[in-house]
Amino acid sequence: MNLPDLASLPAAEAARAIAAGELLSVDLVNACLAAIDARDADVLAWQALDREYALEQALECDEIRQSGAMVGPLHGVPVALKDNIDTADLPTEDGTVLHAGRRPAEDATLVARLRSAGAVILGKTVTTEFAYFTAGKTRNPHNPAHTPGGSSSGSAAAVGAGMVPLAVGTQTNGSVIRPASFCGVFGFKPSFGAISRHGVLRTSRSLDQVGVFTRSVADAALIARSLAGHDLQDPDTRRLSWQQLPAVAAAAPPLDPVFGLLRSPLWEGAAADTEAGFKELSEELGQRCLQLDLGETALAINRTQQTIMRAEMAFSLGGEYRRGRQSMSARLIDLIESGMQVSAVDYQQAVALAAQLHDEVDALFHSCDALMLPAAPGTAPAGLESTGDPVFCSMASLFGMPAISLPLMVGNDGLPMGVQLVGRRLDDGRLLRTANWLVARLAQTE
Repeated sequence: MNLPDLASLPAAEAARAIAAGELLSVDLVNACLAAIDARDADVLAWQALDREYALEQALECDEIRQSGAMVGPLHGVPVALKDNIDTADLPTEDGTVLHAGRRPAEDATLVARLRSAGAVILGKTVTTEFAYFTAGKTRNPHNPAHTPGGSSSGSAAAVGAGMVPLAVGTQTNGSVIRPASFCGVFGFKPSFGAISRHGVLRTSRSLDQVGVFTRSVADAALIARSLAGHDLQDPDTRRLSWQQLPAVAAAAPPLDPVFGLLRSPLWEGAAADTEAGFKELSEELGQRCLQLDLGETALAINRTQQTIMRAEMAFSLGGEYRRGRQSMSARLIDLIESGMQVSAVDYQQAVALAAQLHDEVDALFHSCDALMLPAAPGTAPAGLESTGDPVFCSMASLFGMPAISLPLMVGNDGLPMGVQLVGRRLDDGRLLRTANWLVARLAQTE
């Protein structure tokens, strides 16, 4: 198999081949480095890349496997990390000059878990400023004149450009689902509490969640299994077992799933090709697609998410604001200053309302297996100033529900558009199984 073929391998297939002795990790990593050389001058996905260190990890993985020792589920597979995730051996700069040259003393919990699973940490990918809206240098891999989305811009673009099979990002509003849609990859945000955020830049304790970018649903389940689990250093993590996630995701559902196409006033901002694509998809699914209307509740959800996010980001980034306001973007300053104006009463009311709104949305799962809605209003916007609108992502972020963007559509401009599926909180396996079913079903009609 030549280098371009190796660079395009799905992670699950690469992990199986390495474990079976059919593929060397060092060959796979060299293929990814060659793909970076070929594409990254245009895409600019990487913030920190240590080639020698990546190859050292790969060689060690090959030596371990050849010794006959037990190997982990990601043994020898390269993974990219968003540059707001601490790594002891690579800088973590959080997309801001205020943290330029920052060298964490230890790995984030999720990085330690990746290493334990045998993964090769290939490098760090670009994030927007403090994982908010102000864009970094990254371009869309399908058209460099368009945004890759944000804030996990580099992670999504690196997978979308074929540079790496797996990447990790974070989402506070729409920072996994939206860039996955724009870059034409699978983007999975597990339930709140699935993956530890210890060692990850904190912007909003109630909303920050870790997600992944992959080439398939199976790959998403594989890496999520390795990342998820309780961590005493993140008290919001759940004491649940995630070991069976890949098996559940790959299983045939007992009954063909039912999808709830979630309508609301938010659709007024959807592009014409988004409307057309979902109309075609609902017609293809026929009776397996229910038309649900969330009405004004969707607007209340987004307002509530914004209130909580503004208040918590003002608290989390207050120190940086006081020390380095002059080095922050105007948009981030506006967010922090508006968050400082949220009263304690308003914040507590928003938290209480979020619980009520969740119950209303959760009731929809009595009639369907997954809610279906756009990942973004349309394809990636032209220009590099805007990272796009997360308006369709706030619900899953606010309620901590698992969500996945599936690269199933193409817009009129030839750029990818994602179909977002949202599942019941902590029912991640069912969501991935449903997503697998939908991908397979549509593949049969092509």
